[in-house]
Amino acid sequence: MALLLNMAQRISFTIAQPITIVGWYIASFLLIALVVTATYSLKLPGENRALTQAFYYAILAAGLYFIISTLMVITVYGAYKEHYPMKFKLTMSQRTLMLQTISFMVYMLAGAAVYYKVEGWKFLDAVYFANYTLLTVGIGDYAPLTHTGRALLFPYAIGGIVTLGLVVGSIRSLVLERGKEKIGSRLIEKKREHLLKKMAKKGENDKLKPIESYEEAKEVGMTEQERRRAEFELMREIQEHVAQRQKWNALLLSASAWLVLWLVGAAVFWKAEHAQGWSYFGALYFAYTSLLTIGYGDFKPFSNAGKPAFVFWSLLAVPALTIVISNMGDTVVKAVRDLTDYLGEFTLLPGENPTKQRAKQMASRVKKLGTRKNSDEKSHRPPSRIGRLEASSAHTEQIEELESTIKAKHQGTHIIEDLNHYHYLIVKELRKVLVHLNETPPRQYQYHEWAWFLKLMGEDEDNDASHRRAPVKVRREMDEKPDMQQGTTDDAQQETRQWSWLGNRSPLMGETTEAQWVFERLSVTLERELKMQIDRKRQQPQTKGSYGQDGEKAAGSAGSEETLDEAKKRGNGE
Repeated sequence: MALLLNMAQRISFTIAQPITIVGWYIASFLLIALVVTATYSLKLPGENRALTQAFYYAILAAGLYFIISTLMVITVYGAYKEHYPMKFKLTMSQRTLMLQTISFMVYMLAGAAVYYKVEGWKFLDAVYFANYTLLTVGIGDYAPLTHTGRALLFPYAIGGIVTLGLVVGSIRSLVLERGKEKIGSRLIEKKREHLLKKMAKKGENDKLKPIESYEEAKEVGMTEQERRRAEFELMREIQEHVAQRQKWNALLLSASAWLVLWLVGAAVFWKAEHAQGWSYFGALYFAYTSLLTIGYGDFKPFSNAGKPAFVFWSLLAVPALTIVISNMGDTVVKAVRDLTDYLGEFTLLPGENPTKQRAKQMASRVKKLGTRKNSDEKSHRPPSRIGRLEASSAHTEQIEELESTIKAKHQGTHIIEDLNHYHYLIVKELRKVLVHLNETPPRQYQYHEWAWFLKLMGEDEDNDASHRRAPVKVRREMDEKPDMQQGTTDDAQQETRQWSWLGNRSPLMGETTEAQWVFERLSVTLERELKMQIDRKRQQPQTKGSYGQDGEKAAGSAGSEETLDEAKKRGNGE
């Protein structure tokens, strides 16, 4: 209760956590004491005595309480060390997963209570039946025999299966996807460091140095923008490599968890069902058919230890298998599908390209494997100005207008129409980026799009003022602070910090999506520009009674203000 109130922000973290931890530790120790007492102190007459299923459920509950309490102690320690904030602010997906999990457990236990009454079973046997029914295992040792029980199975089974599917989907989207974001950031950082060290060993550090003058550009044979584009494309290659590696890592991790559950579960069933004469191979066979929800029914747990073990184990193992299959869809299944489609184009289902042309394309790919050549000069060779980056004529005119506006602003020749057009361009791009925020998978912008966004933010890919050589190691005193990561190039004094596409300050680094980063930075830029415009208007002197259009407006405004003051005075006098 204290934990739920803390999540609902009714009780503070410092109060709820100790109450929850102490309460669960007490519950764990009490259950352990009862289990030990029942095992060693309680003596019952007769040789054919056995401990009930409730005894083994108590062992499982005691272990879960102890593990959860210990993990919460680690959480509190990490919070006091300021690794994360002292609060539980549940997101919508986390709240959904909690509600779905609680709903499934309540649904399963409520159905067990109904079948306990309808079929006359023991309640824990009814829980065992409800478990393998909703998980679609169908072992078959318990089945409804009454017409009422069979009729109730129609809505009960379909409702439970749908709820279980929702729980499994939420687990994958929440736990795995959030884990992928955090692990992916670390993998990108390691891959980035490895690449920079490799370039340093080869003596290619000069390629990462900003080009400061035309003479230097002429000497190295590329402009600063071309060098930045090369950095950007190299960072994209790192992201693609890490994304593929991450998919295979997720498959390996989930498959390993499934394998451990299979082997360990088989060992537990082998020991629990020794009275039936099960061998370890027979237990492996039973666990495998249960994991795949085949459920032949030739092996069934009859002991009071086997049934609780099956309920607890299946609630972990069956969703784990579902996650494995889902991860296979991103790796193995995709590779097999691509291979099948590729072979089909040579045999039964030829595509648009003839077989000879496909063979030539494959030979060309093999020939260019391991090399990085720019075959398309139009798309790979950027011009000297951002306004001509793969843009239409209308786009080019907008950039030229933007450049003239920025130039006029720096020279002090303020033109209201130009600044209003500049603000219009920012708002227009904000509307576009707003649509990209909800895209799945997250939007990845091309280089010319990034160049345009940065231009709107006041930076120029041609200008090396905000550029730096990518650091191999992140300096703890400077770059590991939260306000120095993922493209945070402006400090509190509005000064531009230097950054690199391959550095830790790059917008392509971190856990924030590119659309979120662009949206936030464009919003900050618009807010800053509007504030500067308001400040300029306040600083402009208004001459009362002067001639001209501006003077007429000023006089009219002053006159209306005096009229309002007189009206207020008259109102107060009355």
